[in-house]
Amino acid sequence: MTPVAYSVVIPTVGRPSLGRLLDALRAASGPPPQIVLVIDDRPAVSVPLDLPAWSRLEVVPGPGRGPAGARNVGWRAAATAWVAFLDDDVLPPADWPARLAADLAGLPPSVAGSQGRVRVPLPAGRRPTDWERCTAGLVGARWATADMAYRRSALVRVGGFDERFRRAYREDAELALRMLDAGLDLVRGEREVTHPVRPASWWVSVTAQAGNADDVLVRKLHGWRWRERAGAPAGRLPRHVAVAAAGLLALAGAARLAASGAPAPGLPAGPGREPGPSAALAAAVGAGGSGRPGARRPATRWARVATVTGGLGWLAGTAELAAARIIPGPRTPAEAATMLVTSVAIPPVAVAHRLRGEVRHRRARALPGPALAVLFDRDGTLVRDVPYNGDPDLVRPVPGALAALTWLRGRGVPVGVVTNQSAVARGYLTREQVDRVNARVEELLGPFDTWQSCPHGPGDGCGCRKPRPGLVLSAAAALGVPAHRCVVIGDIGADMDAARAAGSGAVLVPTEATRREEVAAAPAVAPDLLAAVRLAVEGPLSRTGRDRRTAADPAPGADLPAGADGRSAVEQLDRAADLPARPDAQPGGAADPPAGTGLPSGTGLPSGTELPSGTGLPSGTEAPRADRRGGRGTGGTG
Repeated sequence: MTPVAYSVVIPTVGRPSLGRLLDALRAASGPPPQIVLVIDDRPAVSVPLDLPAWSRLEVVPGPGRGPAGARNVGWRAAATAWVAFLDDDVLPPADWPARLAADLAGLPPSVAGSQGRVRVPLPAGRRPTDWERCTAGLVGARWATADMAYRRSALVRVGGFDERFRRAYREDAELALRMLDAGLDLVRGEREVTHPVRPASWWVSVTAQAGNADDVLVRKLHGWRWRERAGAPAGRLPRHVAVAAAGLLALAGAARLAASGAPAPGLPAGPGREPGPSAALAAAVGAGGSGRPGARRPATRWARVATVTGGLGWLAGTAELAAARIIPGPRTPAEAATMLVTSVAIPPVAVAHRLRGEVRHRRARALPGPALAVLFDRDGTLVRDVPYNGDPDLVRPVPGALAALTWLRGRGVPVGVVTNQSAVARGYLTREQVDRVNARVEELLGPFDTWQSCPHGPGDGCGCRKPRPGLVLSAAAALGVPAHRCVVIGDIGADMDAARAAGSGAVLVPTEATRREEVAAAPAVAPDLLAAVRLAVEGPLSRTGRDRRTAADPAPGADLPAGADGRSAVEQLDRAADLPARPDAQPGGAADPPAGTGLPSGTGLPSGTELPSGTGLPSGTEAPRADRRGGRGTGGTG
């Protein structure tokens, strides 16, 4: 069995552990990754990362928006069906690639992700510290990106990681919830990585409370039951709220007493008088009314009650939190002191972050699906047209195809293929042969997020065969993108007509098979694939000579000619949104070539052209083409 192709994405802020991880991957046995993408997400890059020399390693600048944004940059740069995410502080064993390949092999299309197991080594001979126990929680965490592999097509479908999560917290669980909401499955594999406990500040448990704001965002996006679905423990926030409220009550009472000039409970009431706590409490709750000697004003009396009650509640809650953290630990003086100090700070800090999250995310909404998808015709557009081709060795990408697809994938744009394959209906090819050719296309050009193929003949009356809209509508549904936000790129009129019938945009890339009338009727025309995808995503290049390319973008190679109606593909999309789909649309009816041109009626190849071996027809058979144009001839593909 051919191993599953995969890439590895590692976001990093330059931890020393990154070098050890890469050394382990390079020395490991089993099918190697096609590429290892290290996303350098350091906020200020003054010196390059110190990394081992490895031909499969590539460093990509990160956006500096946290691990979610860095991982998005990584998977969009990958060109494999699977993308494995690793944290930069894990260590894979020598057989990790082999076990990953075994985990991914044979997974059904409904499975979008496979989680690896995490082992956290704890010290022998003593109990773990609070921070060590916290890190050990990764062992049972669901869908942690310490080792998580996803199908690239699934990441495209749900939009990748939500970059509103700026910390390494909850962004992985939230992505998994969206995968499940999309009807996809996630499984746990048998591979394993080691996650050592990295050094941390004694204040780390306090800074970690910022995650309470992220919890708000997850709740806004997935409802109150998100913890149950994600397998996340309930946490101590309700207790933190109670402790913080008790402390606030005590402070408010003490402030009121200070403002009134009355002594706080347990403090000297004046020279020579030092009531103890019990006497102060009795005075606070048992003093007489307004006419009795020694009576306090009601506001002062209740301030004393608030101070004592709040103080006792805060003390009890803080002591309980500290004990819960100290007892399971090593109980050394240093650990106990750290737990006492941080237990004082944790409740108010946790509540403050929770309130911050409620304010920041009060209008949070789910990530929208992909805003745009690009669908390609196969034969004549992505690869050289070999009619009725059943031989993967004959597949040859057209110039610029890989660059165009890389440009789209780098921007997270879903890509798909919509192709007529009537050779199946005619008995020239089997569906298995078509699938092998499609697989070869993916080997050469990278994975597509959906394949939609029509195996019917022109006389079968199906709704999927181009120029009917079925293939385009099915691709749009598979990608989760409305049909009016799809752009079809093809080389003949049937491709354009299928797009129109579905209400989609269209760009024609003419070849020698394209008729002059088809060029004139096309809504938009581009000289090559790279120019076509730029036109589809960004609109035409400036006609005043100003090119909107950035230095990182591949050159399109030529200015874009205007479409027949002067609209870019994006403008077509906006217009198409107001137009109903026309499922009964027919091909454009372009005329046959004039007499004397040497071309047979309805075809795009010279009369007498012979087909190469492996095409599914006997050697010497003339190359038919009209079938790609909607049924005006006898053969061909699309």
